Amino acid sequence: MAIQQSKNTISMKTLLLFVIPLLLGSCNNQTQETDSTFITKSKQTLDSLYQHFGVSESNLLRETFPYDDQHKATYLASESAADTPNAYSYLWPYSGTLSAVTALLESTKENQYKELLDNKVLPGLECYFDTERKPAGYASYIQGAPTSDRFYDDNVWLGIDFTDIYRLTKEQPYLDKAKLIWDFVISGHDDLLEGGIYWCEQRKNGKNTCSNAPGAVFALKLYEATKDKYYLDWGIKLYNWTKTYLQDPSDFLFYDNINLNGATDKKKYAYNSGQMIQAASLLYKITKEKNYLEDAQNIASASYNFFFEEYSKTNNQQNYKIIKNGDIWFTAVMLRGFVELYTLDKNAVYINSFKENLTNAWTDMRESNGLFNTDWKGIKKDEKKWLLTQGAMVEMYARLANY
Repeated sequence: MAIQQSKNTISMKTLLLFVIPLLLGSCNNQTQETDSTFITKSKQTLDSLYQHFGVSESNLLRETFPYDDQHKATYLASESAADTPNAYSYLWPYSGTLSAVTALLESTKENQYKELLDNKVLPGLECYFDTERKPAGYASYIQGAPTSDRFYDDNVWLGIDFTDIYRLTKEQPYLDKAKLIWDFVISGHDDLLEGGIYWCEQRKNGKNTCSNAPGAVFALKLYEATKDKYYLDWGIKLYNWTKTYLQDPSDFLFYDNINLNGATDKKKYAYNSGQMIQAASLLYKITKEKNYLEDAQNIASASYNFFFEEYSKTNNQQNYKIIKNGDIWFTAVMLRGFVELYTLDKNAVYINSFKENLTNAWTDMRESNGLFNTDWKGIKKDEKKWLLTQGAMVEMYARLANY
């Protein structure tokens, strides 16, 4: 079990972790108007996504470009499933397009993105919806193919998006779907390890930050949408469990998972800590309890130090904090936490750093076909482009346009 640091005892190291960036940010923390150039970049990248990953006469998408009919996913629980080539994207990469279009709808308020959701993205998503197993939930691959695993974290990301779409539109069917997804997600919770949600319905051998941290965010967003204290209680419960079992007490960041024998996988991924920034920020927003804001600021500062590094561009002598290479979508989800925190403390250091990275990415990472590589320094080129990477870039440009 991770040892929680007392909220009443803040070391000098801890203080410096979040005070120094706050002081630096005070020089440039004015709220910016919508950045039309970032909106344009987001729209153009979405167009490139559909141009290169779209499937004729279908709402579904390919997983890679160029399309590889022998492509095998490396992120599934089942080895047999991973070894099976598929014509269409798995659920997780497809869900990144839902998040991307939802972010564009929020930033632009343009009805064309509501229409794109209703007429293309969501009909495609329903191809993954499994009502045969109970409770109903989204499977990792389309119905009609051999039965595929169902991941609790995949469903959490969808539930967050449906809740956000409800928040933007106030149309009840989106909230109804979010609640239905919640029922599936919470079915993955039990009392082993004193709580927590598993990663995969068919592989209940451990509990992951990627199920529980966004599970807390999902619950808290449902609370904001419904004012039903049931969801707030779950949000607090999942947040506290994740802090207790999966936080590194030495640096505030979060481990990947803990198995049922109590062994911890100590790898650290950007999205895990980013979702805990967002959960803590939402808890402060809802409860006004200052310890949550302190949590969010501590995790944010630690994440900035860990997932970014100093970099100098030799061609123009530009010095800045560049995002370390890793899964681009993990970075996009981490950004959600920084955006949520910015709405509370107005510390612009982190947001400005993301904007600098995304500005440089347009010239350093983007190819002539409008698709992005994954090397933030622009040196390494990817032979195949992944759908989820492109959706993540759409999302980040859209989210940053308002800051």
